[in-house]
Amino acid sequence: MWNEKKKALTFSFDDGVTQDKTLIEMLNRYGLKATFNLNSGFFGEKGELIRNGVSVRHDKIPKEEIFAIYAGHEIAVHTKTHPFLPNLPDEQVIREVTEDQKTLSELMGYEVIGMAYPCGGKNHDARVETLIRKHTACRYARTIDATGEFSLPIDPYAWNPTVYFIDTDLMFALGEKFLHEEPESPSLFYIWGHAYELDAWNFWDRFEEFCRMISGRDDIFYGTNREVLGI
Repeated sequence: MWNEKKKALTFSFDDGVTQDKTLIEMLNRYGLKATFNLNSGFFGEKGELIRNGVSVRHDKIPKEEIFAIYAGHEIAVHTKTHPFLPNLPDEQVIREVTEDQKTLSELMGYEVIGMAYPCGGKNHDARVETLIRKHTACRYARTIDATGEFSLPIDPYAWNPTVYFIDTDLMFALGEKFLHEEPESPSLFYIWGHAYELDAWNFWDRFEEFCRMISGRDDIFYGTNREVLGI
């Protein structure tokens, strides 16, 4: 499945913020791959938010920089304007996804087929999943429902990650487990988050330590979400 390897690692980061630039430099330094989920309706917008009791920048990367910054990684849908999809009527859910997908595909020069559901909480339901499956070009959609497991998605439109990376101690513990296991069946370690959280929790150095620990292993396939799914 993964060049005859039984283990794979992938990352997914949301919102298309300027901190992605530093994060991508770090990932590239260690040969790691990620999928970045962008809101095309917010390109270049300036902002800030409070996370972990800290005010952090939440500036979006300008449209003209998207192609160069994310080269070598995967771009995926995060909807055009980041609404809470379960509260929207069918046609608006479809429009938010398809317009974002179309814009991102044109920018990157390839068909964007991935997605991450926007907002927190229960940000997807069976109706939303069905709409995306039947009425958009997306072939998978990531949730925020971390499982602590190394399993492949049962339903690609409700793809649960392994861990949210602000749960740093858990991420390291799972990383050690992942490195030492010798699975009989495919084992996928899926980490998600937002790059601005590295500012809010001041754990750039800690995250680089994790990248150093998890990278460079001959028995692990390092890929984007799309690559680990093989689509």
